[in-house]
Amino acid sequence: MHEHDRLFIGGQWTAPAGTGVIEVISPHTEEVIGRVPEGTQADIDRAVAAARRAFDEGPWPKMTPAERAEIVGRLAAIYAERQQQMAELVTAQMGSPILFSVFGQAAIPQQVLQYYVDLAATYPWEEERQGMLGPVTVTREPVGVVAAIVPWNVPQFTLMLKLAPALIAGCTVVAKPSPETPLDSYLLAEWITEAGIPEGVVSFVPAGREVGAYLVAHPDVDKVSFTGSTAAGRQIGEVCGRQLKRVTLELGGKSAAILLEDADLAATMEGLKLASLMNNGEACAAQTRILAPRSRYDEVADALAEMVGSLKVGDPADYSTEIGPLVSRRQQERVEGYIRLGQEEGAKVITGGLNRPYDRGWYVAPTVFADVDNSMRIAQEEIFGPVLALIPYEDEADAIRIANDSSYGLGGSVWTADVAHGIEVARQIRTGSCGVNMYTLDPNTPFGGFKNSGLGRELGPEGLVAYLEHKSIPHPA
Repeated sequence: MHEHDRLFIGGQWTAPAGTGVIEVISPHTEEVIGRVPEGTQADIDRAVAAARRAFDEGPWPKMTPAERAEIVGRLAAIYAERQQQMAELVTAQMGSPILFSVFGQAAIPQQVLQYYVDLAATYPWEEERQGMLGPVTVTREPVGVVAAIVPWNVPQFTLMLKLAPALIAGCTVVAKPSPETPLDSYLLAEWITEAGIPEGVVSFVPAGREVGAYLVAHPDVDKVSFTGSTAAGRQIGEVCGRQLKRVTLELGGKSAAILLEDADLAATMEGLKLASLMNNGEACAAQTRILAPRSRYDEVADALAEMVGSLKVGDPADYSTEIGPLVSRRQQERVEGYIRLGQEEGAKVITGGLNRPYDRGWYVAPTVFADVDNSMRIAQEEIFGPVLALIPYEDEADAIRIANDSSYGLGGSVWTADVAHGIEVARQIRTGSCGVNMYTLDPNTPFGGFKNSGLGRELGPEGLVAYLEHKSIPHPA
């Protein structure tokens, strides 16, 4: 049992302002595995005040990037040594298969942290430009106090997309973990203290939506970075627009994997295990629409049903498990609701369906729908579970049209024997990223979406720019 009775506010373990408690429930056993205080508006006020003081009066933003990188580098080293502990904790909280957790819930967050430590040494923090009227010094300065609001599906990864560049930039951060997954922030807070990050620079306040909304609208917050649903992102965007507050939004997706006529079916099916079903399908960039040429549709349907139907569903702590439970009963019921909807819309279940694999735990059978039209809700709405929609196309132009016929624009992939041609097809997909014969996120390249998938970019140098203001200082020669 992981029990905590304090909040990490301004680098200090402090008593919460309220009496509410968040219970963390194992999605595998349905038993309580942890308790933490539920943050309140008063806790947010304290955290933001500490962050404001640390930014306005403290040493952190005044340090050189190299000095900040040295301290954050210590955190990256601690993280690297203990990432197995983080992976196991995330798996226990939200059901991610441990094999994925080791990679996606711990190793990649650590790599993101290390990437920004290294970038500090080469990033052009200041430059001299020859303007039309004389020389100009252009500097990059930290944006200020950052509100980082992260979801439950990949809590450490989405946090590091915000925390790592913000710290290197010289910002101070108030992070609000999801109430489903607050425990990993406690472990990270211990490492932050050990690394020697100054007081006030980082706070964690686990809480629900109302407290999150209060944090977003707080007048002493300079920038908001949010990962979550498009509906919530719209509300946050409206608030930030009224306040002229900087904002980054990484939102939903309904990405398409396009199988071209010459795709190697066996290799593609192996690739789709990760691209389409990573993290139990609870991933914004999952390729949940599978587009197959009509000439090979039945062949692809058989191969996809065999691959998905053979996945091992079970205890997420077992290294042989490929699909674990969903994060909550609410999410289980939501995904099953979409499976019913797909059947009502006329799509055909070719593997999976509504028979739960286990009586205990929030499991859903990995499911593939065939005979799907792209106008169906199961092809247009983000389900956030292990449910795939197999959609036929007539020719390559039709495949591109279908892939782009979505309100989202986050990810995608093209599967083909001709990589150069695959890149040409990927260029025509209106998404923030589109892989060829793979789907992966690289810390050195920008990640984000077109259309309803969000605003701005995370990762890469672009992710650092999101936490900087540019200042021009013209001066005599």
